[in-house]
Amino acid sequence: MSRPQTSEQPPPHIDSTQAPVAYGSWALPKLSRELQDDELVTRQRALAALCELVHDPEMAYDAIFNGCMESLKSLLQDEDGLVRVKTAEVLYVLAAHSLGREAFLKYDVIGPLANLLEDPVDTCRKNVHQALNRIAEFPSGAVFMVSMGLVPKLVLKIPVEEANIRALILSTLSCCVRVNAMPALESDAISVLRDQLSHPSPNIRREATSALVGISVPANGKMKVCEEDLLPMLVKLLSDDDQGVIANAAGTIMNTAVITKGKYEALKAGAITPLLQLVVSENTAVCANALRALTVLAEVPRARAELLEHVPLLKTRLQHTDSIIQRAASTAIEVISWKP
Repeated sequence: MSRPQTSEQPPPHIDSTQAPVAYGSWALPKLSRELQDDELVTRQRALAALCELVHDPEMAYDAIFNGCMESLKSLLQDEDGLVRVKTAEVLYVLAAHSLGREAFLKYDVIGPLANLLEDPVDTCRKNVHQALNRIAEFPSGAVFMVSMGLVPKLVLKIPVEEANIRALILSTLSCCVRVNAMPALESDAISVLRDQLSHPSPNIRREATSALVGISVPANGKMKVCEEDLLPMLVKLLSDDDQGVIANAAGTIMNTAVITKGKYEALKAGAITPLLQLVVSENTAVCANALRALTVLAEVPRARAELLEHVPLLKTRLQHTDSIIQRAASTAIEVISWKP
């Protein structure tokens, strides 16, 4: 007669990298303890299991209130690369929840995350930047990053990181300059961003031009854009294949042309013709920024004289379904038609 035999191998659907999760309300307290275990494998498995659980907002809430944030903060300094990778991944997932973002600030997790910007493991750095980017998308997070002096570190990492991580850094920097552009200006960010405008990746060009929009808001930023001779490059980007790049380039030209030097530099670079071509764009940001850029350029008499011929084109935008474009077109026509 045959005898039953028990295999030592787990069933094929069992993930051996994850820790067994306790039932119901005991799950998170158990994983929280295992995160602090001296045995490496136990920590790794607990992190893998936790990473799956915290996608659920309720589980994320429980994880934070069961002390997981303090354990995760400590694990960012773990000697094991996989532990750091999974820890940063868990934090990235938690940053998707509003409570998780609040916990980042409450437990001061951003500082230990920033310490991993030089981590030797590429995946770890990517997870770190994904987490930082999610936090920076919210004004309170961006303000905190600026206040702790993270912007200069981000600027230094832009030229040396690989493309997919570089786009994340630029996106985070863009969020930071919206709340305060001065640290980026003082870190010579404009010259660094200048080198990214011709990058083959549309993501990098888009994020770099997005950061320039924010940097060109203060007067010092406008002047620096002119001094770095960025306006010819921005005019060229008005014909880019990516709509986000075009909108951001037009926005930076609009901001810079507020000052007299910016107006004349933009006109010298031949900005009027490509901007007029963008007026008929169905992309709201592209069309609105082009109209606003033409409005500030029209303050120069010779530009106003040239634009008078194109008022009929601008009038076609007055009937647009979007009120933003209607207002931008109306203001542009009013400035162009003004007579001293």
